Amino acid sequence: MSASKWLRIIPVAFIMYMLAYMDRINVGILLPYIQKDLSLSSSAAGEIAGIFFFGYMLLQIPGGLLASKWSARKVIFILMILWGLAAIACGFVQTEQQLKLARFILGIAEGGVWPAVLVMLASWFTLKERARANAFWMACLPVSAMLMAPLSGVLLAHYSWHAVLVIEGIPPLIWAFVWWFVVKDKPSDAKWMDETERKNLETQLIEEQKKGVKSKGYGAAFKNKTVWGLVMMYFFWMTGFYGYTLWVPSVVKTFTKDPGTMGWLTAIPFTFALVGMIVNSFWSDRRMNRTQHVIVPLLIAAVSMVIGQFVSDPYLQMILLSITAIGVYAPYGPLWTIPTAVVPAGIVGAALGLQNAIGNLGGYYGPKVVGVLKDSTGSFHAGFYFLASSLVMAALFTFIIGLRLKKQEIASNSKNDASDLPVKTVSS
Repeated sequence: MSASKWLRIIPVAFIMYMLAYMDRINVGILLPYIQKDLSLSSSAAGEIAGIFFFGYMLLQIPGGLLASKWSARKVIFILMILWGLAAIACGFVQTEQQLKLARFILGIAEGGVWPAVLVMLASWFTLKERARANAFWMACLPVSAMLMAPLSGVLLAHYSWHAVLVIEGIPPLIWAFVWWFVVKDKPSDAKWMDETERKNLETQLIEEQKKGVKSKGYGAAFKNKTVWGLVMMYFFWMTGFYGYTLWVPSVVKTFTKDPGTMGWLTAIPFTFALVGMIVNSFWSDRRMNRTQHVIVPLLIAAVSMVIGQFVSDPYLQMILLSITAIGVYAPYGPLWTIPTAVVPAGIVGAALGLQNAIGNLGGYYGPKVVGVLKDSTGSFHAGFYFLASSLVMAALFTFIIGLRLKKQEIASNSKNDASDLPVKTVSS
């Protein structure tokens, strides 16, 4: 296997989405300073963090369709410019409403990127390679959080939160042109690719497309109960995931008043999250078990969140925050293998679109509810109990989906066993 496409496509896509994720969650580090400057309640701060996901939902399906019908490369280039400008605009706001609007527009711009990248990867990597390609690409999420936290902390030590948002919004505008000149939509457009390698890859992709099942569209996906189970599972996971991710810097800030130190301390849990994500994905592949490798980390994260509310020692709190980070990030690899295994092939594409579009609304409700509970109780305790409950619900839906998957496997094995039985002839 030639490494050319792996070295050309994945690293550029990795950095591109790392920048997107950074502009999405950097508000978590800045929230304590934004709250003070704009005199915001915790509820308003949570809404500012989460309103991004209402915008994010809007381009999920159109972004994928436009990338398929037109050009994934061009769609992502345009969206990078738009989200970079929206991220910079966040730094010029003066009121709560202006910041909410800028975050909402940022969500719209970033919403079409995820499905467009999946379309592009499907044009470059065969089915046997695609899981690895997706895993390498999605590893950018914890890496982005690891880098964003100390970077934002260091910048906050010298600049206002306004300036930090402007500075962190500039890289996408630069990287958009790297993307434009390096990445191509399909192998036939890549002059750097070896001719033999190109022909072999195109042949494999064409053969896979011939064997592929024609999509039945979103109407059929809407009527499928399993699809809605996946949507609910993802919704509850994202509620806990983003509720934790966007509020953990505020928790860490209680350990120190120095923004630089806060940034470095916030990076610690996300470093463990990266390790947990990789180890859990490889372990899941080795055992060929998906649901267990989603359920167990989610429950570990939930228990860790609850225990953390009874601990006051900063060192123990950091350990528990790190265990929670492992639990909420580790499901990423195995989770995205479940839809293709449990949903009929004809609706799996639409199912993934619905799962990501609707499920990501949990990214709004997680931070929002934590903020509301913080205002009403004066502490993060109730909010983290809510997030822990959401993770338990996600684990429960995964368990139910796993039972359905097990039934399908038993039914499939029964058919295979029946086909292996010797055929008896009956003579008259």
